[in-house]
Amino acid sequence: MARLIAFNKPFDVLSQFTDKGSEGTTRKTLSEFIDVPRVYPAGRLDRDSEGLLLLTDDGKLQAAISDPRHKMAKTYLAQVEGDLSEEALDLLRQGVELKDGMTRPARARRVDEPDWLWPRTPPVRYRKSVPESWLELTISEGRNRQVRRMTAAVGFPTLRLIRLSIGPWHLDGLESGAWREDDPWKAKKR
Repeated sequence: MARLIAFNKPFDVLSQFTDKGSEGTTRKTLSEFIDVPRVYPAGRLDRDSEGLLLLTDDGKLQAAISDPRHKMAKTYLAQVEGDLSEEALDLLRQGVELKDGMTRPARARRVDEPDWLWPRTPPVRYRKSVPESWLELTISEGRNRQVRRMTAAVGFPTLRLIRLSIGPWHLDGLESGAWREDDPWKAKKR
């Protein structure tokens, strides 16, 4: 039977089990958090992003989750620089022109900073003179650094990015650095 692990990836952790970086560097990897044999990430989450990362030992499930052809929705919580405008939200909802082409329309809404949110280490820089806002954004593609590029394209650079869900799988109270076994076939049960 296929295994699926939901992991709340902390900031500054690579989405792989080994560090293939330059010699002499020591970067945190999944192996410092997950000691389960033969599971591999289904997709990726950038080193400077946090939140839900799914791992599985089933190749078909891995492809179903990560292949852009399946258009599996991914929801993010983004802390952005500036006072997020309704005009920027409308642009995100219509799709944004990036260097690699137009994005699909996204679901976007301004939200309050959640009270359940764990502190980030190191903390996001704080500037008294520049306001910040929180945004919930759902996309159905997975371009490199897409959410960060989208928010920057509409004038609100991302300061902190947390993936809340991938398709039917959610963080649901999973603490930063923690993991749990999850139902690998949730997507088929919907």
